[in-house]
Amino acid sequence: MVKPELKTRQLPDYLILFAKGMAMGAADIVPGVSGGTVAFITHIYDELLESIRQFKPSLISLLYTQGFAACWRQVNGNFLLTLVLGIAFSILLLGRVIAYHLEHSPVLLGGFFFGLIAASVLYMLSQQTRWGWQEGVALALGTACVLLMPAKPMMFEPNLLWVFAAGALAICAMILPGVSGSFILLMLGMYPVILGALKDFNVSMLSVFVGGCVFGLLGFSHLLTWFLRRFHSQTLAVLTGFLLGSLSIIWPWKEVLESGLDRHGKPMALLTRNVVPWDYQALGLETSFGGPVLLAILGFALVFGLERIGSNSAKT
Repeated sequence: MVKPELKTRQLPDYLILFAKGMAMGAADIVPGVSGGTVAFITHIYDELLESIRQFKPSLISLLYTQGFAACWRQVNGNFLLTLVLGIAFSILLLGRVIAYHLEHSPVLLGGFFFGLIAASVLYMLSQQTRWGWQEGVALALGTACVLLMPAKPMMFEPNLLWVFAAGALAICAMILPGVSGSFILLMLGMYPVILGALKDFNVSMLSVFVGGCVFGLLGFSHLLTWFLRRFHSQTLAVLTGFLLGSLSIIWPWKEVLESGLDRHGKPMALLTRNVVPWDYQALGLETSFGGPVLLAILGFALVFGLERIGSNSAKT
């Protein structure tokens, strides 16, 4: 991984960057979809990691000797602020919308994101410049890690310490292409809790969660950068495996084998299995076949549209 050159941007560039942040935020809301994937296909992933990595103890010395402006430039502040604003705006704007469709039309939403992830797998494979036995093993391990995750989410009453820990773990997944922070929250039993906090605008819980995210992000970004610089092709293969395995998670047609109630008393699926569309209808679960397929095609096309926009903006 070559250290990216920090770019000089004009207003149109920041508007495009804000839109990329919105796409990342929308992706991070849905279990099985990763904001890191969006960052990767829109060509801002290396710059994002490098900017986050600048938050280290030496920054305090720079602040003392050269002032806030120098620190802001060091951490690529304009880039990070624009991206974070886009992510936050998307989560606040789309959180309720996506939560509604996850509850009322999960098959249609699943179809859209299945197409998005499938296209992302092809894109990640196209970025791999070397294939050997090490990359093959790394791809298989990444895929297995996702497929072998616990099938049922944990169920317990959350406290603020666990909210903080969940934020730290989820943000690590969110910056990994192919690993969904929302899915990690789901497995920890925290997804409905955090989504409920967003709906209710629970400032205290959201503040603790964001604090955990910041803590996890600053530590994990250094580790991930180290791997990408020293074992780039193998790390990329692992990330592609994560993405490939997540296709099983986001598969639209699922039969609920076991259900329960969330902390608000609403029904939620605890254990599911993937079924083919015709079996899904045979189970008495009505849904059209064409709708999810059309949305999958739309999601597939959207990825390469985002990649084209990202590629063009990266050249300017």
